[in-house]
Amino acid sequence: MRITGGIYKGRTVLCPPGVIRPAMDRMRESMFSILGNIEGLSFLDLFSGSGLVGLEAASRGCEPVYLVEMDGKKRKTINRNMSMVDSEIRLYLMSVQKFAHLAPRSFDIVYADPPFPMKGKQALSLKVAEADLVKEDGLYIIHYPREDDLEDRIGPLTCFDERKYGRSMLRFYRHELTSDPELLE
Repeated sequence: MRITGGIYKGRTVLCPPGVIRPAMDRMRESMFSILGNIEGLSFLDLFSGSGLVGLEAASRGCEPVYLVEMDGKKRKTINRNMSMVDSEIRLYLMSVQKFAHLAPRSFDIVYADPPFPMKGKQALSLKVAEADLVKEDGLYIIHYPREDDLEDRIGPLTCFDERKYGRSMLRFYRHELTSDPELLE
């Protein structure tokens, strides 16, 4: 696996032991192309696996980058992968649910890549929204199998783009600012 863009473009990312489904190069390149210039934005990579997507974000100028991975067996490999990054990058070895409860901050971009067989992706997305992991006007991106169905609106998150890559889907949500005139009165 290699980083596809930014200052670390072409560098190899090691694959940790255990179950892992790395994001396809084409999908990652497309996602970051859609995002455009993300320099200086904070990035959270949930279910990070090897840390590849978070490293890609750091390569393209995101800072800080936080990685959340539950499988402690992946720590050594993720730490080795993170060693190429000069900017602020942190690994949290815990479940996404626990991190959502303890998160020290909100992020400009939150990327979730839960295991494809995992049930409850809608509930997970709602948990991300309710835990204020996504800053107001920030983005939430989820990678999931086509067979799963996600709502266009999840709490304050509204879907504004969707892309298909074979069996995979990427959905882009924006955390909308409160603009309902009735709520402002």
